[in-house]
Amino acid sequence: MRPKQWIKNLFIFTPLIFSKTLFIYPYNLKSFMAFIIFCEVSGCVYIINDIADREEDKRHPLKRLRPIASGVLSTYLAGGTAAILMLMFLIGGYSMGNDFLAILFAYFSINLAYSIFLKHVVLLDIFVISLGFVLRVAGGGFAIDVEISSWLLLCTLLIALFLAMCKRRHELVLLEDEAKSHRKILGEYSPYFLDQLIAVVTASTLVTYALYTMSSDVYLKFGNNNLKYTIPFVLYGIFRYLYLVHQKDKGGSPTEIMMSDVPMLMNMGLWALVVGFALYF
Repeated sequence: MRPKQWIKNLFIFTPLIFSKTLFIYPYNLKSFMAFIIFCEVSGCVYIINDIADREEDKRHPLKRLRPIASGVLSTYLAGGTAAILMLMFLIGGYSMGNDFLAILFAYFSINLAYSIFLKHVVLLDIFVISLGFVLRVAGGGFAIDVEISSWLLLCTLLIALFLAMCKRRHELVLLEDEAKSHRKILGEYSPYFLDQLIAVVTASTLVTYALYTMSSDVYLKFGNNNLKYTIPFVLYGIFRYLYLVHQKDKGGSPTEIMMSDVPMLMNMGLWALVVGFALYF
């Protein structure tokens, strides 16, 4: 179920923060419930994906240690657990309302399609991974019934594309000549091609975020344009991540980088602090 990866579900709290409802208890409770439900559905998806990829994972230097690929966990027990999780998140999603349930169903369906065939379609495989983050943000908005900013969804999509492309690049560099035998779709990519895509997405992310923080919509919604002071932290965060990818050969696990790299942690903390002051004080 990869609980370490559940940190990605924190994107659900983005609408709670940017709608200025962070300190309103009913909204907090609904967002937390949405977070738990998305942990259930993502855990279910991870199990299904590991069952489908078990033969390919056996040829990967790191993924071969996963419980299903290594044979520690039987596919029957894993499949039964996935079925229980599916029932739990469907019941939980239904209790949160039809709109949230629709987002949940879309997230599960897209990830299921990814595990079956979309992961073999060049470029589309990266977009599907990124769409999962967008659906998390949308689900967080529907959970507390607040309007979701188009700027927020676009920024989420771009940063998710950036992380997905860096992960693909890391796989190619790590596996080298064995990359295609591990996953056929890796044969459609090259480090140079991905570097070009990463450059485009990096520039797009920075420009989009800067335009969002200085837009009239932000001023009308929050009564100030102080979000622009968070731009340097976003710049540093992206540059630091690129440094770790190119100079330290990291990037295989964005979650691990975010939680283990001290400068990255400090930068995220300062960004969150400035966002808090800009929106609430």
